[in-house]
Amino acid sequence: MAENLGPYFYGTGRRKTAVARVRLHPNGDGRIIVNGREANEYFGREALMMQVRAPMRLLEIGPQFTVSVKVVGGGTSGQAGAIRHGLARALVRLDEANKPAMRKAGFLTRDPRMKERKKYGLKRARKAPQYTKR
Repeated sequence: MAENLGPYFYGTGRRKTAVARVRLHPNGDGRIIVNGREANEYFGREALMMQVRAPMRLLEIGPQFTVSVKVVGGGTSGQAGAIRHGLARALVRLDEANKPAMRKAGFLTRDPRMKERKKYGLKRARKAPQYTKR
């Protein structure tokens, strides 16, 4: 996490099994730091970076904030979704007037889809062993 950046607004985002703790520091320089690394370096794919930046782009916020994120669990796509969710929550905490736009864009809705657990007696979550008559 980027330290010594002063006061911040926070939001916790979740998607699948990923959890992101997002800090929004006012008077920043527009950087997004994920687990101590630049977001571009951390994700590598532009599609994931677009997903992470979506809440700020929606509100047309320029580089006046520094975003520091600690994210654990899941894969890169789930982590990007969790960061987007957490960043949207932090922006709502910054200014309650941002809530309708965030809600309309679907950024405040947690994506609950997770892998279903394997059940005993089955090969996978729902796949039963092959039936044999004789």
